Amino acid sequence: MFSKILVPVDGSETSWRAMDEAKKLAAKFMGEIIVINVIQPYNNAALLAVPLDQATINQGNSELTKIGDKVLETAKERMSDFRGKVDFVLEVGHPSERIIALAKDKGCDSIVIGSRGLSGIAEFFLGSVSSKVAQYSELPVLIVK
Repeated sequence: MFSKILVPVDGSETSWRAMDEAKKLAAKFMGEIIVINVIQPYNNAALLAVPLDQATINQGNSELTKIGDKVLETAKERMSDFRGKVDFVLEVGHPSERIIALAKDKGCDSIVIGSRGLSGIAEFFLGSVSSKVAQYSELPVLIVK
């Protein structure tokens, strides 16, 4: 375990703490790290049937991609002192589903994730991404507070 660690980041303090913990584990076990940021695109269903034209949706999705890229740039800066192998991936889709799928696709043996992200009130009603990942993943999941 901890030879190939997936670390989801969203720019929150807990995701950065999770990444720091993953760095320690990977260094100790000579592992590699995959840092992922998942953007969930806008669509009419996600907006509770609020009618928006396709151009507005595309513009919103473009902005989300830019934010995801900036989060990964920050992650690269924060990983600059890590001497092992590290990859950075931007995914589009439902966060917990994409995290679990990518971990499986990349052959990861563990997931290190922050306990709370930037989802705010949605987290209260829908449950946190970390809870869903821990519940549905077949891999060991370390949740960092």
